[in-house]
Amino acid sequence: MYERVTRGIRVCVKPAFLDDQSDPDEGHYLWSYTIRIENRSAEPVQLLSRYWHITDGKGHIQEVRGPGVVGAQPVIEPGKSFEYTSGCPLPTASGAMMGRYQMRASSGEAFEAEIPPFLLESPHERRQIH
Repeated sequence: MYERVTRGIRVCVKPAFLDDQSDPDEGHYLWSYTIRIENRSAEPVQLLSRYWHITDGKGHIQEVRGPGVVGAQPVIEPGKSFEYTSGCPLPTASGAMMGRYQMRASSGEAFEAEIPPFLLESPHERRQIH
């Protein structure tokens, strides 16, 4: 489990390799990741948009931006949380993701909540010691 706290917003990530949906012979690897966003602040916040920085095992970078998460722009009350699961395909057997959510507090103030960097690992990666 990876986690990061920004302005009272705790973001926890749990990635999982989906072996049954991956095809290493075709260069297709798939992971799911479950994210829990906890509001530890004193006011409600709304998740407006997301930004992802995805790096595959060869160092190629993909950036993804979009409104909300899984079709929602949830309002998270103090002491409450929002959890969702999504996925990431890669052409390599490993990679990494990191990002941030654009949030708005009930006061109207906009801020970013950091998503901690996390690894996408699979049993198909040949690890070498340099």
